[in-house]
Amino acid sequence: MKQQIGIRIRVLGPLKGVAMDVQRGRFELLPPVQKTASELVFEFDIDVDLSSCSPNFLGVYAQGPKDARFIYVNSGTYSGDPGSAFGRRAKLSLVTITKKQVEEILALNSAKLETAFPGVGRDGGPTCASVKGIDWRVVDK
Repeated sequence: MKQQIGIRIRVLGPLKGVAMDVQRGRFELLPPVQKTASELVFEFDIDVDLSSCSPNFLGVYAQGPKDARFIYVNSGTYSGDPGSAFGRRAKLSLVTITKKQVEEILALNSAKLETAFPGVGRDGGPTCASVKGIDWRVVDK
């Protein structure tokens, strides 16, 4: 039973002058729908299969193996900026999203899953690798 739900990713305090995009499939990029000095916002729909105990995320935005799906937020050269000093990907795990959360979104039909993470890592460059403490929550569209 495959469904589609909305996703919103907020990058807080992105590094000035460094491009960031969500990876779509292997080679495509999704730009932010909102871009300010203090925040980047990405919005898209993702496919999810609810036929088992845990949601199985599918489609062009879901990366990785079935039991460890994630979304990549690319920066610098990985975002198509060949002149950037950075080439990084932030990995946002989907495994903590519950079936109950997905069912709530489908029942409300006016909600989506949202998470936020800091755009700058401890080394002063764009956040990269597996982002710790990702909290997915159901929010109104």
